[in-house]
Amino acid sequence: MRWKIETFHKILKSGCKAEDSKLRTADRLANLISVFCILSWRMFWLTMISRCAPQAPAEAAFTPAEIELLERIVPDLPLTAQAPPLLRNLIKVARLGGYLGRASDAPPGNTVVWRGMRRLTDIQLGYELALNRSG
Repeated sequence: MRWKIETFHKILKSGCKAEDSKLRTADRLANLISVFCILSWRMFWLTMISRCAPQAPAEAAFTPAEIELLERIVPDLPLTAQAPPLLRNLIKVARLGGYLGRASDAPPGNTVVWRGMRRLTDIQLGYELALNRSG
């Protein structure tokens, strides 16, 4: 369990850059860290679920909008075209974050998943704004 806790804290510190916040009150800092903990947990969970249960449906980890956007913007690689849906979508997210997905590459890690999810969130926000779904 220690490795998992260390990995979670690494995501919290490196991905969210929690230590770089310049908030002045304890309440604001507590609120920010609460949100960062949720985000960090999702990145960690996405990485772990794809390794432990790659046969799970993609809907277990991604929203329908995320799945639709990933299908539209990230083409399948020959190696991942036959992969289970959850793993295929995670690799697509990781590719948005810089993962190359070559045959000799290790499974995507937390860093590329973090960068990919950040990019996917930006794409999703732009898509929704273009469709006038958001204010």
